[in-house]
Amino acid sequence: MHTPRTRRRWRRPLSLLAATSLAAALLPASAAHAAPLCTVDYTVTNDWGSGFTADVTLTNHGPEVSPWSLGWDFPGSQQVTNAWNATATQSGASVTATAPAWSPGLATGQSASFGFQGTGSGAAPTEFTLNGTSCEDGGEEPGPEDGEIVVSPASVAVDPGGSASFDVHLSAAPEDDVAVAVERTSGSDTLSLTAGSALTFTADDWGEAQEVTVASSGNGEGEPAQAVFTVAAEGYDPVTVTVRERSGATNAYEAEFLEQYEKIKDPANGYFREFDGLLVPYHSVETLIVEAPDHGHATTSEAYSYYLWLEATYGRVTGDWEPFNAAWASMEAFIIPGTADQPTNASYDPSSPATYIAESTDPADYPMPLDQGVQVGQDPLADELSSTYGTDEVYGMHWLLDVDNTYGFGFCGDGTDDAPAYINTFQRGSNESVWETVPHPSCETFEHGGTNGYLDLFTDDSTYSEQWRYTNAPDADARAVQVAYQAHTWASEQGNEGAIADSVADAARMGDYLRYAMFDKYFKEVGDCVGPQACAPGSGRESAHYLMSWYYAWGGALGSAQYPWAWRIGGSSAHQGYQNVMAAYALSEVDALTPESPTGADDWGTSLDRQLEFLQWLQSADGGIAGGATNSWEGDYGQPPAGTPTFYGMFYDEKPVWHDPPSNRWFGFQVWDMERVAEYHRITGDERAGEILDAWVPWAIANTTVGADGEFAIPADMEWSGAPDTWTGTSTGNPGLRVEVVSHNQDVGIAAGLAKTLMHYAAATGDAQAREVAEGLLEALLHHQDDLGVAVPEVRADYQRFDDPYDSPDGGVYVPDGWTGTMPNGDVIDSDSTFASIRSFYEDDPDWPEVQAYLDGGPAPEFTYHRFWAQVDVATALAVHGELFG
Repeated sequence: MHTPRTRRRWRRPLSLLAATSLAAALLPASAAHAAPLCTVDYTVTNDWGSGFTADVTLTNHGPEVSPWSLGWDFPGSQQVTNAWNATATQSGASVTATAPAWSPGLATGQSASFGFQGTGSGAAPTEFTLNGTSCEDGGEEPGPEDGEIVVSPASVAVDPGGSASFDVHLSAAPEDDVAVAVERTSGSDTLSLTAGSALTFTADDWGEAQEVTVASSGNGEGEPAQAVFTVAAEGYDPVTVTVRERSGATNAYEAEFLEQYEKIKDPANGYFREFDGLLVPYHSVETLIVEAPDHGHATTSEAYSYYLWLEATYGRVTGDWEPFNAAWASMEAFIIPGTADQPTNASYDPSSPATYIAESTDPADYPMPLDQGVQVGQDPLADELSSTYGTDEVYGMHWLLDVDNTYGFGFCGDGTDDAPAYINTFQRGSNESVWETVPHPSCETFEHGGTNGYLDLFTDDSTYSEQWRYTNAPDADARAVQVAYQAHTWASEQGNEGAIADSVADAARMGDYLRYAMFDKYFKEVGDCVGPQACAPGSGRESAHYLMSWYYAWGGALGSAQYPWAWRIGGSSAHQGYQNVMAAYALSEVDALTPESPTGADDWGTSLDRQLEFLQWLQSADGGIAGGATNSWEGDYGQPPAGTPTFYGMFYDEKPVWHDPPSNRWFGFQVWDMERVAEYHRITGDERAGEILDAWVPWAIANTTVGADGEFAIPADMEWSGAPDTWTGTSTGNPGLRVEVVSHNQDVGIAAGLAKTLMHYAAATGDAQAREVAEGLLEALLHHQDDLGVAVPEVRADYQRFDDPYDSPDGGVYVPDGWTGTMPNGDVIDSDSTFASIRSFYEDDPDWPEVQAYLDGGPAPEFTYHRFWAQVDVATALAVHGELFG
């Protein structure tokens, strides 16, 4: 059994390599022996007898090489079938892995990591060559001039009056002891060395980090202090470290942001769980909460995107960008599936991306059969992405993690809680609410559930095999890109863009893969697509609608499968609330976020225009934005009602994808989308965005009230009537499309988002009323502070559905007659199951007695929730005011 680390892609830091790796060249020899030219960590991450996957880390101890090329001979008949982050060729038993085009060089002391999939057993090679020279034959032990001084990190932030540190070591063993001196060579004398000014490295400890401490006297005036410290030794090239004093708050609103930030990051407050030094955000502090995630200590890609937003804003206010990089590293480690999490992508055939399965509006129609007779289109992205990034993996977040292993699936069926587990819930069409779901692992090993795990609850097939599958929520990935753009902008204003360059480049890569959300689910032609057989398969961009759909997904066989396979799907339905013009703008117009693929920037440029048109088309006569559109009516390319208006041939859908409750009912989707439009308008002045906001903002303000002493009310639920006019390229004003706000609430996260929207609009237009309402909302929110953040009590009448059977008026969990299985904790799954019966752990929750009393006939329970995303929205709203208005 491999440890969870060996199953994840740990890209930063490199010290987190798997402990089970085989060291082919070991560590550099002592001074009495020849030094190795390189060391190689070769880790078999998965071995199923007929095939295997491996991760390789090469460290260069010799002079810089560019491009590098690593060679080895397999001990048996193994054959490389696919590689990522390197190009692999093979002749007989001999394999050569060469550097990817985007990172060809390998300096002294630098490491490069790549992976591959192969056939045969996972027996490891024992000898390696670097550019044709044996790794074990590096010649004489290098003198000081052949090595390097290594510092980490190269940029340090320190609080005024506080201290911070960086580490120093050598890249190779020296012949004689090396004296390293550290001194301030330029900048403010407010910053000084307090420890580590003189270091000594020997042949025995050259690779062990020694600490240098710098301190701020706190006596500087005006701009935050900055200085450069130089680390030097005779015979070595000097290395510099930039030390910046954290700037702190410059106004009262930024001070409030920092106060909220400290509450969110305080370990005692319970917003995060730590794994190996990285933080994973929970959906909420409280565990008993049921909405899209069905447990508070699950987490979502949405929460991760807000984690990035929190740390990007902290970087703007303080100048410290390490927390932002740490948030991105956590996202890569835990919610972006790594190499071994998606092992059979090399078997993916872009000309046949997935087998068609019709969707149904009734969960009781499931499992739905696979239909091999329906022709699907071609995936136009896969080959381009594989060529660009040197891997067949998909770089996107899965939407849902079980952080504490509450369900007990563990990582890929192992039952442990050493790492968050990929899970899923929604699987059975548009009318399956969270109250009707059966949780199941994304890595299906048949360890739990029934005979076929959970697969035959959802799909009807003749046979089932162990498999992996992931679902991406495009709004979360797009928000991550949006935040990376903000971070890049703010860091650049500080002259600190290099500190986050790697994370920003990763965001551009994420945006490249996010294009899967722009395509029809089965890559069929977009426009008047009716009938699964009649709707033509697309090629090239014929299947692109260029909007952000509700999801994209990918999956494949686990390594034990005799015949590896993989699939990918896009999404046919687009909701207005998922559109993100800020991400589209960044990925099409900003150099640092331009995707590396040949067509990525062009696709995002088209998407930017298409998204703006989409919002113009959906804007009601009242100002609110209606639901969306679909290329596959009711999920099976059905015939919509006569007269249904269209947008580029896609059919208007009042409630795309999600029907219980209707997806267009919640005001939050209005705010999330319009906040991006308002920010985009402020930055670019695009008149199309301005016209949308000129109608939306007065409508939102008219339905919002702000009183004294924390009293406020914002829209909660809406009802829609009529439909937009068919889109012909110009807005008609949609006189037949109307919206009515039918209820209000005090959702603190959405109130903060509304305040941000109004502030961006006010900054762009000078609208005094928008700013006044925004400031009133912020003042009201601050009246509702507690020890954990900002929150108000909520009455949860919907919690009566905990015990609802399937045939109840509201509906419950559907399990076909005769199907039986068990959850990992032993809870029985059968046709009598309810939401609560397959989640019996809720009975041990400290808040359960209030729910039980309600189920027994008492009043609806009232809870005060601290949702992670909502707390971040409040904190960042305060910071937006500080940025735009002081």
